[in-house]
Amino acid sequence: MTLALMLQGTGSSVGKSLLVAGLCRALTLQGLRVRPFKPQNMSNNAAVTPDGGEIGRAQALQAQACGVPPSVDMNPVLLKPQSEVGAQIVVQGRVWGQARARDYQALKPQLLPQVLDSFARLRRECDIVIVEGAGSASEVNLRANDIANMGFARAASLPVVLIGDIDRGGVIASLVGTQAVLDPADAALIGGFIVNRMRGDASLFADGMAFIAARTGWAPMGLVPFFADAQRLPAEDAADLGTQAASRGGPLRIAVPALPGIANFDDLDPLRAEPSVDLVILHHGAPLPADTGLVILVGSKTTIADLAALRGFGWDADIIAHHRRGGHVLGLCGGYQMLGKRISDPHGIEGPPASVPGLGLLDVETILQGPKQLQAVRGVTVTDSTPLHGYEMHMGVTKGADTERSLIRLDDGRADGARSADGRVSGSYIHGFFMNDSQRSAWLARFGGVASTRNHAAEIESVLDALAAHVVRFCNVEAMVALAASARVFAA
Repeated sequence: MTLALMLQGTGSSVGKSLLVAGLCRALTLQGLRVRPFKPQNMSNNAAVTPDGGEIGRAQALQAQACGVPPSVDMNPVLLKPQSEVGAQIVVQGRVWGQARARDYQALKPQLLPQVLDSFARLRRECDIVIVEGAGSASEVNLRANDIANMGFARAASLPVVLIGDIDRGGVIASLVGTQAVLDPADAALIGGFIVNRMRGDASLFADGMAFIAARTGWAPMGLVPFFADAQRLPAEDAADLGTQAASRGGPLRIAVPALPGIANFDDLDPLRAEPSVDLVILHHGAPLPADTGLVILVGSKTTIADLAALRGFGWDADIIAHHRRGGHVLGLCGGYQMLGKRISDPHGIEGPPASVPGLGLLDVETILQGPKQLQAVRGVTVTDSTPLHGYEMHMGVTKGADTERSLIRLDDGRADGARSADGRVSGSYIHGFFMNDSQRSAWLARFGGVASTRNHAAEIESVLDALAAHVVRFCNVEAMVALAASARVFAA
């Protein structure tokens, strides 16, 4: 017998992922076997699973909160945007195809069986599944064929707790209004609500909680204060890059251009927390600070289009001038590809077939082609034999003279990355580079920062524990478990 509960939101970015992670950790600490599940996610911040698939980064963090390895079944459908109207579709960890937004709506019924299959596998291995919805529960224009919110809840007979965000305003209207627009059969699945991100005196909203409960008939299950340490956990949405707190203004300034298709930007999180680092995220053509010590070009889901955007913002000239002044540049994954002499996409993997010049800071060329590399890796950096572990998540093959000076030697015998002859430009396909404490410390010391003494993994665990305590304190966890028990899901 497996319990299941779904947390949906009145909109995007109301804190669903964070509350699911906190609830997962809280229930795990109570001795339950817990698994997270998100039927459909849309994000270019992804993680690689031990079995060589990819899922949304938030579900990997939620798996960590449960104390288990991430699985492709935790996020069976992942949409990775390639433009404003189209995305790559990943199903159960593997690239399934591409579709424009309108065409995808017609494809969703084909994906529901895989979604339910993954859900069934998860529920057979645990005591309770905590399911996260996507976007807004009230998107009735997308309700037909829905697999992300009420469509999945109906298919799996799940009770729902609805989350509203008081910090953005209008939370009473968003919660009550959601009930008003939902189909009555969908609305009947909602048994409770949570008001998230309260700031200030919570007693001032007591009447608001009572009004929502009286108007909807839903049980109030939490008035949750803003959790400031959320910024220390990996973010999933590129929009969060503009809202995360600034780093501490240390002596080593690292600049990162925020390109439209930026991906796997959680590579930056360990640097943001370093006291000796001033991490500057450049938006909308902001100039590269003159005292920058290191420029990092991070991953991209649309490398050629992002390279064009980089040039359009004038960052290409800034980066080249930075290098001429003796500065250093590091490219990770798509950023590595941009540093070469040319990028070619003959098969139209990321967009229309094209071949464009790169920044020319590395003597390499890249051809975008399959198969997609998805695997966890271990190795050492060639110059100092410092160990590292991370993961590959890329399409494309990069070759050229500078690959003879590889950056990393992997334990499986492969060489990864490239270094310029002057040693000031490097590139690698490995994500998670700076998650490694010894590796991060070596890089900081190399560029004038202070060698790190932090344990990044332990800090994430500490934040997850604090988040669980926050959820237990301000949510009625017992009522949520009871709601899940009221609609038991029996494993086949």
